[in-house]
Amino acid sequence: MTPQEYCSKKTAQSGSSFYYSFLFLEKKKREAITALYAFCREVDDIVDDASDEHVARSKLNWWGQEIEKMWSGTPQHPVTIAIQQFIEPYKLEQKYFKLIIDGMMMDLEQHNYETMDQLKEYCYRSASAVGILSASIFGYTHPTTLIYAEQLGLALQLTNILRDIKEDLARGRIYIPLEELDKVNIKRANLSHSVGEKSFDTLIDNQVAIAQKLFDSAERNLHIDDRQSQKAGLIMGAIYRKLLNRIASKPAGSFTKRQTLTPIHKLWIAWRIWSKP
Repeated sequence: MTPQEYCSKKTAQSGSSFYYSFLFLEKKKREAITALYAFCREVDDIVDDASDEHVARSKLNWWGQEIEKMWSGTPQHPVTIAIQQFIEPYKLEQKYFKLIIDGMMMDLEQHNYETMDQLKEYCYRSASAVGILSASIFGYTHPTTLIYAEQLGLALQLTNILRDIKEDLARGRIYIPLEELDKVNIKRANLSHSVGEKSFDTLIDNQVAIAQKLFDSAERNLHIDDRQSQKAGLIMGAIYRKLLNRIASKPAGSFTKRQTLTPIHKLWIAWRIWSKP
């Protein structure tokens, strides 16, 4: 199995919405973004599957060393071998890969946040860094497009957090900041018991509004000259906006049942955006 085949298999196994945003990319860009996403899956899985924090931290440190090896020309893992060939053509910066590792370390060590600013700092490392690397692969000519990528990453991650409240709670994690819970008089320990109450609906409404503002801000910062090259990101944004709208329409439902879109719905969104001039 070649490194690129390994990356394709890794991303296919995830069943993620990202597949639909990559679908219409030209071959080289699709290979590059697939390798990047495989890297994200590798390090994210370490945290998701962690039963021993010390072991998980050691694994993340190993990936940090692999990042260094990508730039020194001696990567060992199929994913980093695949990524290495795209560093120069797409001007990928090492610091963003390191930020992703930092985000995973935060996720390993910190299970809740006091303020929205603290949560956004985590989201910047775990998602905006990926968005900026992705924007570099897709291609851009205006610096504000990187602001678009940063804010889109924040919006996507906040949507993920709202979608996964129940799953995260089962793992001992509450990402919604304490200051947001305090606004609606919900205690962390009582979050699950508040589902169905007006306070829970208001909590979700408030978080949805924050995510929607980030989606709006992201689009405003995407220069018109870069819209064509950044369509893959726009597809992802559209899929997640639709998901966010579903969460907003049934706040309690987002806790009792994980909100998703069907594959055909995602494909339709992707085709609709990609076919626009």
